[in-house]
Amino acid sequence: MSAPSSIRRVLIANRGEIACRIARTCRAMGIGSVAVFSDADRDAAHVAACDQAVRLGPAESRASYLAIDRLIAAARATGCDAVHPGYGFLAESGDFAAACAGAGLTFIGPPAEVIRALGSKESARRLAERAGVPVVPSFPADPAAAGSLPYPVLIKASAGGGGKGMRIVRAPGELAAALDGARREAAAAFGDDTLLIERYVERARHIEIQVLGDHHGNLIHLFERECSVQRRHQKIIEESPSPAVTPELREEMARAALLLAREVGYRNAGTVELILAPDGAFYFLEVNTRLQVEHPVTELVTGIDLVREQIRIARGEPLSCAQEDLVQRGHAVECRLYAEDPEQGFLPSSGHLVAWQAPEVPGLRVDSGVRAGSEITIHYDPMMAKLICHAPDRREALARLSLALEGTAALGVTTNRRLLVDVLRHPAFAAGRFDTHFLEEHAADLIGVAAPEEELARAAVAAVLAGAEERRATRALLPDLPLGWRNNRGPGVDGAVATALQVVSASAGDRAIEVRTRDDGGGRFRVSVDGGEARPVRVDVREEAAAGGGVVVELEDAEGVVRRFRVARAGRSHHVQAGARDLVLVERPRFPERGAARGEGDLTAPMPGRVVKVLVAEGDACEPDQPLVVLEAMKMEHTIRAPRAGCVARVRVAEGDQVDAGAALVELED
Repeated sequence: MSAPSSIRRVLIANRGEIACRIARTCRAMGIGSVAVFSDADRDAAHVAACDQAVRLGPAESRASYLAIDRLIAAARATGCDAVHPGYGFLAESGDFAAACAGAGLTFIGPPAEVIRALGSKESARRLAERAGVPVVPSFPADPAAAGSLPYPVLIKASAGGGGKGMRIVRAPGELAAALDGARREAAAAFGDDTLLIERYVERARHIEIQVLGDHHGNLIHLFERECSVQRRHQKIIEESPSPAVTPELREEMARAALLLAREVGYRNAGTVELILAPDGAFYFLEVNTRLQVEHPVTELVTGIDLVREQIRIARGEPLSCAQEDLVQRGHAVECRLYAEDPEQGFLPSSGHLVAWQAPEVPGLRVDSGVRAGSEITIHYDPMMAKLICHAPDRREALARLSLALEGTAALGVTTNRRLLVDVLRHPAFAAGRFDTHFLEEHAADLIGVAAPEEELARAAVAAVLAGAEERRATRALLPDLPLGWRNNRGPGVDGAVATALQVVSASAGDRAIEVRTRDDGGGRFRVSVDGGEARPVRVDVREEAAAGGGVVVELEDAEGVVRRFRVARAGRSHHVQAGARDLVLVERPRFPERGAARGEGDLTAPMPGRVVKVLVAEGDACEPDQPLVVLEAMKMEHTIRAPRAGCVARVRVAEGDQVDAGAALVELED
C-alpha cells in the first residue's frame, strides 16, 4: 500500500515545545498546522504557534491529549489530512496510528503494526534477538519472583519511556512496592500499566542511534547521541558525537540498529536505544518509534531537518540523502530546562513564568514551549524548553551552551538552570568521564551549594532598588523627586536635600535579610545589608525591548564595577537572575498578618498534586525516611517521607484528594 502523495494541513497531536517545533517546519514547507489544547493550555505558546487551534477538553491528559476520538474529530473539523504525534502522549500508540489510518488521515510516523511490534518492550526484545542484536536478560514483572531475581534489576513500563514507570530495585523486599508505584505511574502516563523487569547494568552509558526509513526500502542511520546525564531515569543533557564512542564502535552500533530496523520493516523516524557497559559491550534497550526529545543535536551535526524528513516520508517520497552523503560536522550539546527543584529531589515546580528570555549566542538554538506569562501547571511534564549549541568541537559547544544558560532568564518558577551550568562546567563531564550515575556521584559539587553571601546581598540590593524605581515611576505626584524626600535639610550628597532611610526586610529561603537604602538622586543610592557599612551605589533600572518580562538592573559600585541582574516582581516576591543562579526574595510585611498557624509537626505538600496513596494511619509509629504519602504531579509520583522518628498524630488528607502546594498532609509528634 503506497503512502499518500499530498499533505496540506497537519494536526499536531501534542503540546509544548515539540508542538511549536513541528509547526515551525510545517510553516517552512508551506503546510498548514492545527494545534490542540486542554483547558489548562488555552493560552499556551503552542496554540499561538499554529494556524488554527481546537479545544480537546479538561486538563487531565486522559480527557484531552490521550483522547483518540477527540483528536480524530479535531482533525476532521479543521480539514487536516495528516497527524503528527510529536513525542509522549500517543506518539507510540499503535491504536492511535490505526485510528488515523481508519479515518483517512496520514499518520506521520511508523505504521501501526510496527509501533505495536516495537512498542511492547518484550516484543521488541524478541525482534532484537532475532536480528542478532545483544539484549539484557529480562524477567516477568511478578512480585512472587522477588527471591529469584539477580539484583539489582530495573522495572520499566512496557508501553513508554521518559523515566515514567521506571524503578531500580536492589533488594527483594523493595520489589512489591516498586512494582505497585511503577504500574500506577505507567497507567497515568501511557494508559497501559504493563511492566517489564531487566537485569540492571551498573556504570552504563546511554547511547542511541537515529534511523530513518522510507516506503522505497531505503534505510539509513544518522549516527549516535550520548544521553547518559540523567535524573529520575530521564535525560537532561544529550550530545552528538558521544565522547565515549570510537569510529569502530559507532559503526558496530549503527549496524545493529539497522539490522533491527530492517527486521521489522521500519519506516519514518525512529531511535534504537542501547546501553554501553564499562567493558565496551553494548546491549539493546528499546526502540522509540517517534521523534526524540533530543533530535536537535542530530539535526545540527548532520544538517538534516528530521521533521521535514518525516513529512516527506509520509508523503511517499524517498529519503533526501543516502548513507554515504552523511557526516557528523562539529559537535552539538542539548540541555533540557525543567521547572523543577534539584535541591528538593527534583520535585516539579509550578507557577507563573513572569520572565522568559534566552540570549543571543553563536550556534544557539532554542526550542521553547513557553513565553513570559505562561502558566507552568501540575498536569504535564515540567520541561519548558531545550537549549542546543553547535560548535566546531565539544569544548566550544560546552562553553557556548553554559554561557547561553547563564544568560537565560526563566523567573517565576524554580528551574534546574544552575545545575545544568554546573554540569557543563564540571571537570569530569568536560573530560567525558561520566555515566548514568553522574549526578549522584557528583551531588556534593552540583546540588545544595548555597549562594555566597556577597552574591545574595547584591541580588537583594538589585531587587530592592528595582522595586524603589517602580514605586517612583508609578507615583502620580512629583515622580521626579527621590523616594523618601523630606522638606528639611540634612546631610545630602553634594549639598542635595537629604531623603529618609528606606528599610526593606525580606527572606531568601531560610535566610532573613534586611536592605537599607537612601536615595541621593540621579540614580545614586547609599545601601547597607544586614546593618553593614553603607556603601555608595549607582543604579540603572530599565525595561529592554523583547526583555521577556521584568526589568534589567545594573549596579555600579564605588570601584566602578558594573553588575547586571534581571528582576521580575510577583506580589511580594522578587525573582532575581544573578548569572547562573536564580534567587527569590520575599518581602516581609511591615505588620505581621493574623491567621491560623500551621501545626508545628505538619508535613506539607511540596507542590500541587493528587494524593494517590496514604501509607500511615493516626497512631502509627514511623521511622526516619519512612514513606507516608504518595503524590502524583506532572505525570510522576513523589513520595513524602518522615523527616524523623515519631508518631502520626493526624492524617489530614485522603486518597484522591487534590492538594495545593503547602497543604498539610500528615502531622507528626515526638
